[in-house]
Amino acid sequence: MFNWRNFVCLSLIATLPASLVGDDTGAAILRSSGVVLLNGNPVPSTSTLLSGDMVETQKQSLARIEFSGSAADISAETMVRFTPDGLILEHGSLSVNTSRGLKVRAGCVTVTPVQIEWTHYEVSDVDGRVTVSALKDDVYVESRSANPQQARQSARSDRVIVREGEQKSREEKCGGTVLRETPVAGRGALMNSPYVQGAGLGVIVGVACWVFCFPPPSISPDSPDRP
Repeated sequence: MFNWRNFVCLSLIATLPASLVGDDTGAAILRSSGVVLLNGNPVPSTSTLLSGDMVETQKQSLARIEFSGSAADISAETMVRFTPDGLILEHGSLSVNTSRGLKVRAGCVTVTPVQIEWTHYEVSDVDGRVTVSALKDDVYVESRSANPQQARQSARSDRVIVREGEQKSREEKCGGTVLRETPVAGRGALMNSPYVQGAGLGVIVGVACWVFCFPPPSISPDSPDRP
């Protein structure tokens, strides 16, 4: 005998939105237009993303990642790695819409929404320069050293806020060193230079040599100098 209750249950399961799957499994949905590679292999228009998967769009191709209240539109000629904690932008650009604070990391620069509410921002990483545009609400742009030891020793990371409607750029800073501050007056940076120290030492030696090697003529009463 046909059971309508079972039929309805099966229909609901089949029509469950794919975007909800990521809430429990850590997976995402990839929608592509044109030639899009997943871990180096061409994919159909719709496929599933798992943690660590690499998405690469070719020329004149686009892709979209839908995951747990967030969506990321990937531009052409872009490489993005998917993780449940956020997206890793290897090269290219993408646009993020999120209501759950989805973050993007490009090199050692991490972009995170300031508020856990609907935020729209864009990130590009081209020729080692990361550019962040805040289109809806504000985002943090944080830079840390690629060297774990230096990152632990650093008292703070370099973090700024990109306000809605603003755009800021910075280098990836992934050479194993932390961000450096520009030397300013009164901070002693100039006196720490080896060139300045060497010049100062030369002046001191020159003055000492002049004093001891060429003493001034005596002007004592016993043997007064004569012109």
